[in-house]
Amino acid sequence: MGPVIAFEWLPGADTALGLPGYETPGAAGADLRANLAPEQRASGISLAPMGRALIPTGLRMEIPPGFEVQIRPRSGLALKHGISLPNTPGTIDSDYRGPLGVILINLGAEPFTVNHADRIAQMVVAPVVQAQMALRDSLSDTRRGSGGFGSTGRS
Repeated sequence: MGPVIAFEWLPGADTALGLPGYETPGAAGADLRANLAPEQRASGISLAPMGRALIPTGLRMEIPPGFEVQIRPRSGLALKHGISLPNTPGTIDSDYRGPLGVILINLGAEPFTVNHADRIAQMVVAPVVQAQMALRDSLSDTRRGSGGFGSTGRS
């Protein structure tokens, strides 16, 4: 059994949408739904091409220490409409308790409307390891060395 992610509804949220959920037994990500303000539910939120918006989920959450939640795009929205996340994957730290929102961007050629209850992103729970930072006078050599972007590609 994995860690428990605790949720709390924000005032005015549509609780009938339920909590994020895994759609199949092998799913790594739990779907997040747009939980729009009552005055936006009929019309949705329109994203012009290259437009972006913070889409509310109506939730706050508590992530256990030693874990993070990564917010990732949904592949179907990306392929069909060009909808993605500009900061993918977005990281939510275990000490954050504010509203859970998803920043969406429309990379497509047509306007896109985010409707109330739409599945807009997925959340993946992952362990976190905090490293110790150390300053050294020199670093060890490797075969790659200081080769930059693409240095391990074509020969």
